[in-house]
Amino acid sequence: MLMKNRPAFAIGEEPLGKIRGHYIELYLDVERLYPPMLRRPAYPASLETRKGIEKHTNELLDMDFIRKIGHNEIVEITTPVLITWIEGKSRLCGDFRALNNYPKADRYPIPRITHALEKLEKAKYITKMNCMKGFHQNVVKPNSIKLLRIICHMSIYEYTRMPFGIKKTPAHFQRIMDTTF
Repeated sequence: MLMKNRPAFAIGEEPLGKIRGHYIELYLDVERLYPPMLRRPAYPASLETRKGIEKHTNELLDMDFIRKIGHNEIVEITTPVLITWIEGKSRLCGDFRALNNYPKADRYPIPRITHALEKLEKAKYITKMNCMKGFHQNVVKPNSIKLLRIICHMSIYEYTRMPFGIKKTPAHFQRIMDTTF
């Protein structure tokens, strides 16, 4: 299976692929009034946090997951949040709380960990496959990109790949996994 699907796998520093045929689209709920301008100034950040934001932003730019946009555009923007784990690893997420009030919810079921563990109960072999930067392997439709903008001390950027922090992305990604594997 691995050799047959070799182009689907990134090893080490290889560029990530794109999940074909699955795009995320953020539909604004038409039952509500138009959303307020979702503009936010960049959050104040410590030197250490700014360095982490710079590192992740440059990585996302190099992989074409975000792109820089002009400062003079009238845009709906949010701020990035650097999430750091105990092991010292970090991830850049957008603070999309205001935006998350508007898209219609995706009610696709997320599997419960207990159900997954029950399936493994009598397994003789267990294989693990990790979707490296999983959400980022899904391309965002062009008309949704304008909603996925972040501002930091460096500039304003917009995501071209599915970001972390959007309410409906876990269900959307689970649907992709269920139809792909």
